[in-house]
Amino acid sequence: MNAPKRIVSGGQTGADRGGLEAALRLGIPHGGWCPLNRRAEDGRIPSRFVMQEVSSEIYAVRTRWNVRDSDATVVFTRGAPTGGSALTLDIARKMGRPVLHLDLHRLDLTSAIEALERWLLESRPSILNVAGSRESQAPGIEEQVRSVLMKAVEYLLDADDPMS
Repeated sequence: MNAPKRIVSGGQTGADRGGLEAALRLGIPHGGWCPLNRRAEDGRIPSRFVMQEVSSEIYAVRTRWNVRDSDATVVFTRGAPTGGSALTLDIARKMGRPVLHLDLHRLDLTSAIEALERWLLESRPSILNVAGSRESQAPGIEEQVRSVLMKAVEYLLDADDPMS
């Protein structure tokens, strides 16, 4: 199977939630580790996302756990990765996990979809960790990430289906 069987993230607004929304709409199991009390920049992470709380409110803790429990990580940003996005890339590289950074400021959506499809075919993750910019830093990124992930994963699911 070429398509991920599960999508995880930290549940934060923006790229993280775009990944979870894509999983929900595609019917793919989802979840991941989130900070204690389901803390996010907009309050509590909605209950529709199946998340597990770490015993800390420190975002770096849940980031490490999500990278550790996945086979590969994709980080979506608009511009150079900073803050949690840069941390996620660093942790994934240090753990030796396949990692892809997609700069949605530099890439149009079609190019981002094609790059993600190629990378998913190469890295073949069963569990994909999705991270990146928060919605407050990059308004509209949640919808962009959802769209890119859905199109890339739908393509792979169709490729996996011998009847299509």
